[in-house]
Amino acid sequence: MDGGDAARGGERRLVVPAAPVGGELAPRLAEAIEAAKAYARRALAPETLRAYRTDLADFEAWCLAHRTAPLPAAPGTVAAYLAALAPTHSRSALDRRLAAIGHAHRVRGLDWTPGHPAIRTTLQGIARLHGSRVRQAAALTSAELRRLVATCDAGLTGCRDRALLLLGFAGALRRSELVGVDREHLRLSGEGLRLLLPRSKTDQAGEGVELGIPRGRKRETCPVRAVEAWIEAGDVRFGPLFTRIDRWGRLGHDRLSPDGVRQILLRRAAVAKVTVDAGERLSPHGLRAGFVTEAYGAGARDEEVMGHSRHKDLRTMRGYVRRAKLVTTSPVKLLDL
Repeated sequence: MDGGDAARGGERRLVVPAAPVGGELAPRLAEAIEAAKAYARRALAPETLRAYRTDLADFEAWCLAHRTAPLPAAPGTVAAYLAALAPTHSRSALDRRLAAIGHAHRVRGLDWTPGHPAIRTTLQGIARLHGSRVRQAAALTSAELRRLVATCDAGLTGCRDRALLLLGFAGALRRSELVGVDREHLRLSGEGLRLLLPRSKTDQAGEGVELGIPRGRKRETCPVRAVEAWIEAGDVRFGPLFTRIDRWGRLGHDRLSPDGVRQILLRRAAVAKVTVDAGERLSPHGLRAGFVTEAYGAGARDEEVMGHSRHKDLRTMRGYVRRAKLVTTSPVKLLDL
């Protein structure tokens, strides 16, 4: 989640019409208003709302300890809270806390000005004194992917993890998209599979997008064969494609969580001894970054990569490639050194 985007978006206050003088709202109008409220509550993704609730609870606890009102919060109070977090929290974490506080104000119809000088200048000062480089997710290309899936045996867990990693890479999927895949979203054929993503981070309107993934040349790393094998092994006929497996190897019905994807990747990486540079982090997002990096390296055009990865910003997508080519395409190579 991008804290800046979240601070500008989110739910809007639903203005409820006043009841007629001397009476109550007509039953049909009351039902329509309740339906509108239900839709408004779905304006943000469940993961975003959960994060907001956690962040707001922290802010409210801080305000209680300092004997000040959390809602509505004075700009100076918000600035003081951010300053208290600055030594131990990243700028992205501060942006998310700010977004959560702003969201709480907006849904209650309270005035909110995130650009207030007290807040803006405090954040600028924090950036100057505590600014640090954000650790990007290391791009995991097919070389690392082969090592990861080599740790997956033919058992139920190994079969699921192999399909999860290969589909995540080949589909350039975010982990929320990956765990959101249902059996009904897949159409398998001799050529490959079609994957319907009903909704994603860049498709909040829910228009949906369909991806095509052909069969791979190598059986051990073919994402389509891996998905087919998992569907058969897990007897996945409908509902979540990827579900939890307990410590005794028993398959559950609960959908795998986004953090579950991270844990699987870290566990497989530890076994495969896959490591990343100190300035980067090992994250499921690395599967998506690795797809972009490798597709570009193989000569794919911008529109082809963006059409598959669903990136809306060309600069963001090319950022992955620039990082991968910092040394190989550096103009320093042209110098007589």
